[in-house]
Amino acid sequence: MYIVVDERESVAAHYVEGFSVEGVAARGLDVRDVRTWIDATPPQDLAAVQGFLIGDFADRMAFTAALRSLSGAPIIALNETRSLEQTLALFTAGIDDVVRKPVHVREIIARAGAIRRRTNRSEAKPASTPDKSGRLTVHTDGRDPEIDGQSLMLPRRERDILDYLARNRGRPVTKGQIFKAVYGDLDTAVDESVVEGHISKLRKKLRMRLGYDPIEAKRLAGYTFVG
Repeated sequence: MYIVVDERESVAAHYVEGFSVEGVAARGLDVRDVRTWIDATPPQDLAAVQGFLIGDFADRMAFTAALRSLSGAPIIALNETRSLEQTLALFTAGIDDVVRKPVHVREIIARAGAIRRRTNRSEAKPASTPDKSGRLTVHTDGRDPEIDGQSLMLPRRERDILDYLARNRGRPVTKGQIFKAVYGDLDTAVDESVVEGHISKLRKKLRMRLGYDPIEAKRLAGYTFVG
């Protein structure tokens, strides 16, 4: 999920809609609501944030520095005008990338993905999560998972769900948490029950290729990646 931060509700809504068209969950937040949202968000949900898109508003540099101390997700700033001084100041504050409006959300997604890959390499952190048997590898950079070295092509929602479950290996997550991570809080046109259908199809595909199910489902606890 991407978080779009801007003082102007119309700007945030525009980009949230753009992400939605691309099938990517997003949520728009006013600058004043970000800290409250972070404090109220469980760690596993915060870890699922794929990036922050920051609009142009007063005291953006101080806000960025505070946000960077709370999350390691890519932060991309939107500039209204071309300004070398402002761009350099944003990088100094902790911004990962600066783009000038207008910009398509597909470019934002690509830039955020590139930042995550560079971060994984520079910090020597694996961009993939293998299961206990070593047969199933779940990638965290948007690629399809692999089973025995062969890609298992999945629809975006199923791939995002598997990624979220793998990030929370051994920890049960609820249907509601999965829904927020994959669809975002503002997608009111879709009901949480859709998660059950996606997971059912995902588990069937995994069982067919693996011969076992790496996702455990318990009625009240939720779903757990146990592979």
